[in-house]
Amino acid sequence: MSRLERHPERHLVARIGWLRAAVLGANDGLVSTASLVVGVAAAEASRSGVLIAGVAGLVAGAMSMAAGEYVSVSSQADTEKADLARETAELAADPEAEVIELAAIYTARGVEPALSRQVAEQLMARDALGAHARDELGISDVSTARPVQAALTSALTFAAGAAPPLIVALLAPLNGLMIWVSAVALAGLMGLGALGAIAGGADVPRSVLRVAFWGVVALAATAGIGRLFGTVV
Repeated sequence: MSRLERHPERHLVARIGWLRAAVLGANDGLVSTASLVVGVAAAEASRSGVLIAGVAGLVAGAMSMAAGEYVSVSSQADTEKADLARETAELAADPEAEVIELAAIYTARGVEPALSRQVAEQLMARDALGAHARDELGISDVSTARPVQAALTSALTFAAGAAPPLIVALLAPLNGLMIWVSAVALAGLMGLGALGAIAGGADVPRSVLRVAFWGVVALAATAGIGRLFGTVV
């Protein structure tokens, strides 16, 4: 058995694309839907009014997240395609200059000039565009933009995050609905913060406290607005 087989490496950077969209979607779904439910409940609305507002928020939020992610990541994908097309043209027009350019990158990283030239030539002989995409443009299979994946991930995770507050709003006593929804939302946010930190290799307590703080701020703000306007009406 080789040393690599005995000691396989698993880098967390491979999770960046889907992890960012998943954590953002779930957190947004949980915070926005719980805040909406709490705000409407604070205005002393009926259970049906609270549920209608919550479901509408879930559908609108999921669609908004999907559209936003798709447009944003599509713009990134278009930029990557334009850069790759430009690089392809440069490779066809002056391959020697591209060898020199790639070798200079390796030299700047600490490789001896002669070896840099040799490495550049060998890599370009196998996959010239791939070599320049990775080392000159910073584009790889790990970081490449995937609009559809990002959109679907955001929409589904938003809906998943929005579900617990709606379930609580359906089952909890109406007079204690705000407290129950807030408690479930904060517990969910803390859990998401911990999961995201573990999956991304970040500090767990800091992530948990960060999402819990902003969750409390959002819930308190919407509850105050709901109470104010409910009293006025």
